[in-house]
Amino acid sequence: MNAFATSIAPPMPVLDIPVLETPRMVLRAPIVDDFPAEVAFYASDRSRGVGGPYPIETVWRKMCERLGQWVLRGYGLWSMQMKDTGAYAGRVGIFHPHDWPGPELGWAVMADAEGKGLAFEAAQIVRRHVYQTHGWTKLISVIDPDNARSIALAERLGCTREPDWDHPTEGPVMIWRHPQSEGQA
Repeated sequence: MNAFATSIAPPMPVLDIPVLETPRMVLRAPIVDDFPAEVAFYASDRSRGVGGPYPIETVWRKMCERLGQWVLRGYGLWSMQMKDTGAYAGRVGIFHPHDWPGPELGWAVMADAEGKGLAFEAAQIVRRHVYQTHGWTKLISVIDPDNARSIALAERLGCTREPDWDHPTEGPVMIWRHPQSEGQA
């Protein structure tokens, strides 16, 4: 008998990813059906603000990493699914690597869903959810200085600028601090 046959694996943690709803979307756990849209996103220049472009193998690892954060931290990124069509529109949620300056509210919208206010709609409900659920006092967004659309969204969300952060691989990036509640910075 080999070593694997005699060892007992620990129980698998069960992912309990809450489902959130906005007027137009369901924010749900990532699923394998999201993968083709993620591959297309990461093959394009649109992914530069989040470290891309990446080859298909890296995209798969990125999706697995995002699910792993739910297991390790109890929060993470949701997939944005349109209620009317069922189409995958992007992702939104909390990204928090061990060396990050704080929990980040991040978003990425697929090309065909851009310009419709979906990231704003989703970010608002996620922010409300994590503040109520986790009781945090700080939430940031890390934004590439060349990403004018995300900067505009951070401003629309009521965020305020903090000093830039020297990202370990991307260089200087902007830090935007979210208000703790509506009208509070």
